[in-house]
Amino acid sequence: MNARTGQRLLSLDAFRGFAIAAMLLVNNPGDWGHVYAPLLHAKWHGWTFTDWVFPFFVFISGMAMTISLARRAQAGADKTALMLTTARRAALIIGIGLLLNLIPSFDFSSVRIPGVLQRLGLCTLLAAPIVIWCRPRGVALWALALMAVYAVLQLTVPVPDADGVVHTGLLEPGKDVGAWLDRQLMDGHLWRQAKTWDPEGLLSTLPAVSSQLLGVLAGYVLASRRQPAEKTMTWVLAGLASLWLGQVLDAWLMPINKSLWTPSFVFTMAGWACVVFAVFYWLLDAQPQPLSRARWARWLHPLVVFGMNALFLFALSGLVAKLLYTVKLTDGRSLGATLYAPLRDSGLAPVNASLLHALAFVAVMYAVAWVMYRKQWFVKV
Repeated sequence: MNARTGQRLLSLDAFRGFAIAAMLLVNNPGDWGHVYAPLLHAKWHGWTFTDWVFPFFVFISGMAMTISLARRAQAGADKTALMLTTARRAALIIGIGLLLNLIPSFDFSSVRIPGVLQRLGLCTLLAAPIVIWCRPRGVALWALALMAVYAVLQLTVPVPDADGVVHTGLLEPGKDVGAWLDRQLMDGHLWRQAKTWDPEGLLSTLPAVSSQLLGVLAGYVLASRRQPAEKTMTWVLAGLASLWLGQVLDAWLMPINKSLWTPSFVFTMAGWACVVFAVFYWLLDAQPQPLSRARWARWLHPLVVFGMNALFLFALSGLVAKLLYTVKLTDGRSLGATLYAPLRDSGLAPVNASLLHALAFVAVMYAVAWVMYRKQWFVKV
């Protein structure tokens, strides 16, 4: 909430909307063989624009937890009741993620257990007691401790890879401690493209919780009584410091890697999240000129619309994308391939045709979001 006006913070909704719109864009190209490099994840070490998206969601979830949990807990609300409510919400998010993975075959013998929503729900479940029972210093210490434990396990514990060869601290696909743990617990239920490891595996959930806790710390700034300009500068400076620390850890400890969610990745993505949110906050909520705020509010309104039903839109988009390529027409082609054919054969460069398909998908999802916004249908999970 905006302390000055008592109205909802447009910047947080716009930031969330930016994340969901970006996720829809990168997840739905017309042809995965023809995609601009920034719209793909880094192959292993390093990062691209696409690697911003999921950690931004986790960071935003942390910011929201400051408002929904931390302030209420500190105001004297029943902490056990807050924890139970959050646990139910986390379980629902995890359940929706599992259901999406089951569609369309509902094959329990090979369903992928990890996933984006599963990680988001698990992070929320693990972060909640820290947020409810700890002060900001405790939250920061937990964030650092989780990353430290993760780094020690990854760099010092010897484990066999899928071929039985033992490695210590080898951060290559399928050869790290996290991949070994996932094979022990979820063999046959991992990411289909890899099979021997999963980018949303169990062990890397620890530093992902740290990402959420750093979002909680950013949320403390948002909830504070500081002046808007001071808040904005705090996020910018914290973001730059976090980016610097990410580069240091990349060089000296573990490389930036989204699939492993390394500590250097945590700080790099948190740094970018702070800076990007600071821009949204200044444009939409903090700058002193009302006319300028109103103008930016009009221009960025589509992101606000996206942000009001972000989780619903993500789940819906996943369902629609699956149906597009499982529903077969009479000629044997999928519905998705049939819809993409005119763009593919239009004479555009293949990467441009693929991008145009992704943009059209985003536009269709925006139409759904706009109707829901106009009718004041807000799906809360």
